[in-house]
Amino acid sequence: MNDAIDQFADLSEIRMCYRDEGDPAGPPMLMIMGLGSQLIHWPQEIVDDLVARGYRVIRPDNRDSGLTTWKVTPSQYYLRAIARDCVELLDHLGIEQAHVVGASMGGMVAQLMAIEHAPRVLSLCSMMSTPHASIGMADGDVLQELMRPVPPDRDDAIEQIAALYELIGSKTYAESERQRRWNLAARAYDRARHPEGAARQVTAAVIAPDRRARLQQLRVPALVIHGAEDSLIKIAGGEATHMAIPGSSYLPLEPMGHDIPMPLFGAVIEAISENAARRPAVV
Repeated sequence: MNDAIDQFADLSEIRMCYRDEGDPAGPPMLMIMGLGSQLIHWPQEIVDDLVARGYRVIRPDNRDSGLTTWKVTPSQYYLRAIARDCVELLDHLGIEQAHVVGASMGGMVAQLMAIEHAPRVLSLCSMMSTPHASIGMADGDVLQELMRPVPPDRDDAIEQIAALYELIGSKTYAESERQRRWNLAARAYDRARHPEGAARQVTAAVIAPDRRARLQQLRVPALVIHGAEDSLIKIAGGEATHMAIPGSSYLPLEPMGHDIPMPLFGAVIEAISENAARRPAVV
C-alpha cells in the first residue's frame, strides 16, 4: 500500500498532522512515535499489516515533530502535554477508546495515557521505552551523537542521521537494514526538521517523574517490547516497565536495537495484535 494522505487537526495548542488508515469502523489503534521522530518512522509495512487485520491505524506527528505546527510556541512543556494532544486527536476523530502503541518517547507518552486517561485506552504497548529516564539510560557517547547539531548541507545531514540510526539500531541486521536506514533518513530530512523542538522533547522526557508506582495501578492489557541491542534506551528500561505493570506481557528481542528491523516485523505485529485481543484484568 502507499502512504496515507497527511491530514490535520486543530487542537488546543497545535495543528497536528496525522494519518488515518484502515476501516473507519475497525478497532482504533493509535501509534505514537518517539523523540525527534515523525509518523513515517513507523514502518509502513507494519501499518499495512495491522490495517489488513482490521485495525484503524492512526499515526500522529507529535508536537515538535513532522508537519505538526504550533499555534503559540512554548518555552517548554511536559510529557503529559503530548499525551493530552493525543487524547485531543481522538476527540477530534470522535474516538472514545483506542489501543495505544508507543515507541521510545512515544512509549512514555503511551504509559501516561494509560495512567492519566485510562478510560480512553483499550490496551497498551510500550516499545523500546522506560518508566523513567534514569532507567536504561544511554552511555555518554550515544547521547552526544543524539544531540549533535544536524549539518546545513542536505547530503551531510542525511549521512549523519543514517549514522545515528546505525549507532542505536540493530547490530545483527545492520547490513540488511543499511539502505532502509539511509532512505528513511532522507525522507525524514526532506519532510520536516525541528532542531529546537528536539531539545524540548529531550527535556520533557528527562524531567518526567518516575511512573512505576502509577503503572502498578493499571489493569489494562499491556505489552512491553524491547531489544537487547538497544543502546539508546537499554533493555533495563523494558524490564522495569514490564515489572511495573501487573499482568503485562513481555517480548524481549535479542537482535533488535532502537529500531524495528524488517525480519522482526512479523513478531512485533503478532504480539501487538495478541495484546489488543486480550481482556482487561478483573479488579
